[in-house]
Amino acid sequence: MRKTKQSSSSKQAQQQQQNGAGHALARYLDPEASWDKDQLLDAVHWIRQVLGLACGLLWGAVPLVGAIWIALFLAISTGLVYWYYAYLLKIDEEEFGGHGALLQEGMFASFTLFLLSWILLYSLVHF
Repeated sequence: MRKTKQSSSSKQAQQQQQNGAGHALARYLDPEASWDKDQLLDAVHWIRQVLGLACGLLWGAVPLVGAIWIALFLAISTGLVYWYYAYLLKIDEEEFGGHGALLQEGMFASFTLFLLSWILLYSLVHF
């Protein structure tokens, strides 16, 4: 089998792509970055989705049952989102529709993903 060398331009393109991805991720943690409403709501939405999936898988694997764990997920999800925009990013929430708009963003989809992953994993592993 013959090995082919990558051209220097394709290597540079790969490095720029990797640096761009790192830069984009660093932006989500930078309190000095400028945000428009759609970008911030998208960031909050995807944070909730990742958290919903992670908690659902954890709750299903452990095995946890009961309404207290649903309430705990909702409290963790809301608390983490509030901490993210209020303390980490230091966003003035009034510019983005207030606390209600920011805390609601992605909640229903996240809750659905949480329940789906929790129930599926719990059922598959423990029955």
